Order: sequence, then C-alpha cells, then structure tokens
Amino acid sequence: MTRRGFISQGAGVIATATAAAAAEPLNGKEVNHVPHTTLHRIEADGVSVFYRAAGPTDGPVLLLLHGFPTSSFQYRNLIPLLADRYRVIAPDLPGFGFTEIPSSRQYRYTFDNLARTVEAFADVLQLKRYALYVFDYGPPTGFRLAMAHPNELPRSFHKMAMRT
Repeated sequence: MTRRGFISQGAGVIATATAAAAAEPLNGKEVNHVPHTTLHRIEADGVSVFYRAAGPTDGPVLLLLHGFPTSSFQYRNLIPLLADRYRVIAPDLPGFGFTEIPSSRQYRYTFDNLARTVEAFADVLQLKRYALYVFDYGPPTGFRLAMAHPNELPRSFHKMAMRT
C-alpha cells in the first residue's frame, strides 16, 4: 500500500467513526450531551506540553496530532464527536499553541525531536496502545512513533482501516 493510500484510509476511518458517532445511539440510548473537553499541561522531554482531552479514561485512545500552523485547537469540533466512544487526546506540538519550551532547553524543531517529545508525552500519560489521527506535521511526527512501536497500535484499528 502506498503512503497516500494509508493516509487516505486513516482519514476514512476517522470520517466513518465521526459519522457513526454523530448519527448512531450509544448502546441503544440517544446521546443528548456533548462530551466536555478538558485542558491540561504536563512536563515531557523537558517541555511543558499543553493538551486537550475528552472521553472515557478507560476507552480506546485516539491521539490527534495537528498540522502547521495550528494547534490542538484544530480539533475543537472533532474531539466531542469522538469522545463518547474514545479517549481523545490532542497535544499542541512544540512550537505551536500553548506548549512551552524553556529557552535553556535549546530545542531543535525537527520531526525526530517532535516525535521524541510526543513519545515522552505518551509515556507520561501511560498510553500503552493508541490510534493516531494525523494532519500535515502530524504524519512525519506520528508515523515515526508507529514505526518505532508498531505493536502498540491497536489491532482493531488496523481492521477498521482495512474496511474503509
């Protein structure tokens, strides 16, 4: 499969999940509320990472990595659509949004370093398995994580990607 095919299949999975979340009742009950998105900050890799989170803490994890020149704010409308079924986490990448890097850190803004920081972020949050949704800067960052830890991506996500 080509990289473009893989990316378009991933987008199809999220589009399908989003449409299902918006249109289907949850466990036979109508969803009458919009899940609340909370704002957080944690230290990872010497960086104060700002992130948005919503959904059940024991749900399957979706890690949303934004693109240039935005931040996790890019996903403000998507997060509530997915949060009734998934634990959705969207960090601001270093250099974007509210994530802060001390000048003494002398951070080099490379995709390798962005991936290293996101990996440290996932470790601090104790994310053992998660699916990635990536856009623009997200793919070269997130795919480095996937290549470094291919067994940590949920098998059910692989099956969903193959059906779309």
